[in-house]
Amino acid sequence: MFTKKHIQQFSTIETPFYYYDTAILQKTIAAIKKSAPSHYHIHYALKANAHPTLLKFIKETGFGADCVSGNEVKRAIECDFMPKDIVFAGVGKSDKEINYALDNDIFCFNVESIHELQVMNQLAIFKNKTAEVALRINPNVDAYTHKYITTGLEENKFGINPYEFDAVLSELKKLTNIKLIGLHFHIGSQIQDLSPFKNLCLRVNEINKWFIQKGYLLPHINLGGGLGINYKEPDAQAIVDFEGYFNVFKQFLELHPSQQIHFELGRCIVGQCGSLISKVLYIKNGINTNFAILDAGMTELIRPALYQAYHKIENISTNYEIVNPQSSIINYKYDVVGPICESSDCFGKAVNLPETKRGDLIAIRSAGAYGEVMSSKYNLRDDVKSVFD
Repeated sequence: MFTKKHIQQFSTIETPFYYYDTAILQKTIAAIKKSAPSHYHIHYALKANAHPTLLKFIKETGFGADCVSGNEVKRAIECDFMPKDIVFAGVGKSDKEINYALDNDIFCFNVESIHELQVMNQLAIFKNKTAEVALRINPNVDAYTHKYITTGLEENKFGINPYEFDAVLSELKKLTNIKLIGLHFHIGSQIQDLSPFKNLCLRVNEINKWFIQKGYLLPHINLGGGLGINYKEPDAQAIVDFEGYFNVFKQFLELHPSQQIHFELGRCIVGQCGSLISKVLYIKNGINTNFAILDAGMTELIRPALYQAYHKIENISTNYEIVNPQSSIINYKYDVVGPICESSDCFGKAVNLPETKRGDLIAIRSAGAYGEVMSSKYNLRDDVKSVFD
């Protein structure tokens, strides 16, 4: 919850900007370390938020990095992540990206097709390198989340399907500069019901046994990420139930004792520590709809426009619990929108807020993941700024 001190601080900063509460980030990381067994390796997913200040903080905790582009690999190295702790995933790695990762001797490539294996082998031969890879498997497990962030079904573009396994192993025997070291899985994002993770474990058990029977006892099993956060009540559940999450894998994952387990967590690490702070430019009242028009738009936070995602929206200037506890609260319904020339530039419809006026500060909560990192310069907008506490 924001305090009067925050309001005073924010009133001196040009909006819009991202505000990051590093105390919440510290508590989140402490909860992960307390809940995860010592043989679980955590790789932070840079795609959630790649701000250098956050990355350097996360690196100091001992986590590795999960990257999905060459520039993310570069950013991780620039922020002092050790190459031996970096994994590189992605269905469309370019030659330039693969070469950069090979030059820096990263820990593992998560490979998504036979064709990618062939290309990577040729690039590795040219450099006299050996690429260590994990096969990203499409386990056909439904994450029961938004169709745009579901990744583990056969209809999705990601991963190698089980009917390709024999062909993959046959091809690997021909690839002199590829070393198979693991299997990789990722079924989707913003998963709050833990049952899909149980289903993933059961499927991983089957697939891992199949590879062992074929003579491939692989040292690394990567379960991906996808654990969601509570967007509706960020103060009530600022820290995810990591104990419950890891207990699913403790209970249902059946691996050989020599196999190491990896996770790629992103949103659940940084999601709740960030808020987009904006200012009301205009109030536009109508017969059917009242609009609160902000100076932040979909260029700063695209999730509501792209995924129809919910974020809690608060008018922190008129938080009567802080400013005037004796005042009665009269709520009005506003469509909270931005300045971008698109009708989809809307953060929330019929949002209950205290009577709102020009100049009020608005906090759009739970924006630490897939917020700033997805910002754009559409309409030639200025780059969004960041403030750390």
